[in-house]
Amino acid sequence: MTDGSVKKLVIIGSGPAGLTAAIYGCRADLQPTVLMGTKYGGQLMLTSEVENFPGFPDPVMGPDLIERMRSQAERLGAELVQEDVVGVNFKAYPFEVTTDRRTERALAVILATGANPRRLNLPSEARLMGRGVSNCAVCDGFFFKGKKVAVVGGGDTAMEEATFLTKFATSVQVIHRRKELRASAALKKEALANPKISFLWDSQVEEVVGDGKVEGVRLRNVEDGSERVVGVDGLFVAIGYDPNTRIFQGQVELDEKGYVSVWGETQTSVPGVFVAGDVHDFRYRQAITAAADGCKALLDAEKFVKQKLELVSPSRG
Repeated sequence: MTDGSVKKLVIIGSGPAGLTAAIYGCRADLQPTVLMGTKYGGQLMLTSEVENFPGFPDPVMGPDLIERMRSQAERLGAELVQEDVVGVNFKAYPFEVTTDRRTERALAVILATGANPRRLNLPSEARLMGRGVSNCAVCDGFFFKGKKVAVVGGGDTAMEEATFLTKFATSVQVIHRRKELRASAALKKEALANPKISFLWDSQVEEVVGDGKVEGVRLRNVEDGSERVVGVDGLFVAIGYDPNTRIFQGQVELDEKGYVSVWGETQTSVPGVFVAGDVHDFRYRQAITAAADGCKALLDAEKFVKQKLELVSPSRG
């Protein structure tokens, strides 16, 4: 048994990964504390209609889906704390997780802080997010069936998004500020050969045009400064993601892109610290895969905590 001052499990993050881990954690009697952050819920809080999450025959709004997960975790007994984590100490044991108000000590920790898509940082982009502006072709591509869309970016993600969107859109225009793509040779070749994909080189988005929905983009040529408006029904911003791992630097191993490195399915470089969702998964980035990660991380954490508790409370016989 813990002495009361040490939690069995602390979960950092409150998107699908963190909340799923909390739900399973309650069922496993780990009495999880979820440090949600003041801006809780992850990317789903910025998502309008979700049509591909199992169990919802009708579209569900992203914030509503998070609220249902949150309510379920709370009903099962999870402690939900709406505070931002400002530091961790995984070199001590029990582990220490510090918010701006408290320090929690825990036998196991799950990192589920997610990743943020890079933005164009335009007021018009923010205004029309979810109204034709998107960061996820897999999530939103279906809504643009028979329409014209544009993709911003020149790397692997942009080429993957553009190619995927050709399944639905009549045309896909790739907007890139350089004369050459940065994508891998295979993805570049596939995109250049696709008859539905065209390229707007040396171009930068200055404004997303539209009143209530995307109607076009105003582009500036970075070479000569000329501007023009290109009519599109949707804009997909695919210029990369930034994992939320700043507070974990020097505490767990990160890869060259800043994502948490994983051994096996969910184990980080520190035994007892597990990871789930987009903070390590830069490939799939879906609500359902994040939720699955949360389940796996919890099951691994459950085994770890059980072993720790057996060491301090050996069975008698």
